[in-house]
Amino acid sequence: MGHGGNVIDELVTDHREVEELFAKIEGLPPGHQDRKLYADQATIELVRHSVAEEEYLYPAVREHVPNGDSIADRELEDHAKAEQIMKDLEGCDAGDAEFDRLIGMLMNEIRSHVADEEENLFPSLRQACSMDTLNELGDKVRQAKKTAPTRPHPSAPDKPPMNKLLAPGAGMVDRMRDALTGRGKSG
Repeated sequence: MGHGGNVIDELVTDHREVEELFAKIEGLPPGHQDRKLYADQATIELVRHSVAEEEYLYPAVREHVPNGDSIADRELEDHAKAEQIMKDLEGCDAGDAEFDRLIGMLMNEIRSHVADEEENLFPSLRQACSMDTLNELGDKVRQAKKTAPTRPHPSAPDKPPMNKLLAPGAGMVDRMRDALTGRGKSG
């Protein structure tokens, strides 16, 4: 992930990539081993995306958008729910009955969150911020995704400054674990 453009274009592209992974999961029969592979890939992308939003998007929403504090708080609640589901999903194999229940919950949660962001939050942000600000936020979000964790950490801080201090270290550890285990890689 790292597509270029302003923050809204960047995040909408992320949303489409995750939806493609969800469609791949839905296209496979229950218990198929690749469902776990795609779920891990979706988790990696969702965690990186969420961390970048928490570090830069939501602080900008608080600063620029009317009622930004309540909007950002609601978005963080959505992230917390999704992160806990991803954490629970991490311990399941594709053949577990719990896997199907959890991946269904995750897809519902993420699809609802995406629809809310794209229909409400992004138009408000576009109206409240200059194109320069949106482009700057896009650059910051892309940078944050490069060092962000790839695994869910439900107890990690989700607001600055602590999230910006701790996320790169957790991200490095996660990427080392992923490399050693092959997590998120096909073939």
